[in-house]
Amino acid sequence: MTQLRDVRQGLSLCAYELRKASEAAARAAFIRLTRPERGPGDDSARLAMEAELIHQGIQARIIAGSTVRLGDPARLDQWDLVMDPTEGAACLTKGLTNAMACLALAPIGSLFDPGPAFYMEKLVAPPQAAGHLDPTAPVAERLTALAHCLDKPINQLTVYVLEKPRHRNLVEAIQAAGARVTLYPAGDVAGAILAALPGSGIDALMGTGGAAEGLLAACAAKVMGGTFLARLDPQLTTERRAVDEAGLDTSTWMGLDQLVRSDNVVFCATGIASGLLLDGIERRDGLERTHSLLVGGDANPRQMLTTWHRAEG
Repeated sequence: MTQLRDVRQGLSLCAYELRKASEAAARAAFIRLTRPERGPGDDSARLAMEAELIHQGIQARIIAGSTVRLGDPARLDQWDLVMDPTEGAACLTKGLTNAMACLALAPIGSLFDPGPAFYMEKLVAPPQAAGHLDPTAPVAERLTALAHCLDKPINQLTVYVLEKPRHRNLVEAIQAAGARVTLYPAGDVAGAILAALPGSGIDALMGTGGAAEGLLAACAAKVMGGTFLARLDPQLTTERRAVDEAGLDTSTWMGLDQLVRSDNVVFCATGIASGLLLDGIERRDGLERTHSLLVGGDANPRQMLTTWHRAEG
């Protein structure tokens, strides 16, 4: 069982136990790769993740999700929970890279709540850039500042961008400044974590992706270190209307201390399909191998864990 202490004494989490929830979701999602008849509407990964969290006694308010709470409705929530059981779903359905199951937990009330906003613009870079990047500046100025912080020429910078029509101008601006662009159809969390890690081969992440994915990556960056800036950036007409009605600010950029207001954070991710950050699930001789990233808690600041399970299905 996950190790919890009374909320008045402070809360602690066992990352080693929590990673069982991301493993369960990843293994359920992996079945979709081998059983396409289940279709994109299959919800088994989410159900597997929630079932494991409930088994561990997690009592949480879910941030940036359709479900409001997790656990016993008669008990007080102790945690803010953000999760994506099939991050990189576009990659998953096509059998491509970077798909993973991930979740993050922080003490109740410590995570920024995006409300009805589904999208968030992000600027992520290694720790050396902290305090030196202006997200409102033109792309060329941001890259010039980043190159100075990392002590490398702009033409050696690699920027991770989601391959979306909304990013056409962004990609052109990055290339015009002389930097390289690496494009992926999905994998927002993996890209942001790699951008926050020095020496990963990814020097920055720019552009708009999911709000939930932004919070997941922010939780990981809070523990590991990194430069993380974000603002709400609604894309759909209905989303813009809902965000306006909720009185949410879409112009102000927030830093890590505004997105994640606690150092007591745990992030877990398990690869579904192999990508830049994690290996995907591999089946061999009746066993399934999972590869997980554990951040915070007793895995502070981070650990990589390979686990073998008896194959199911």
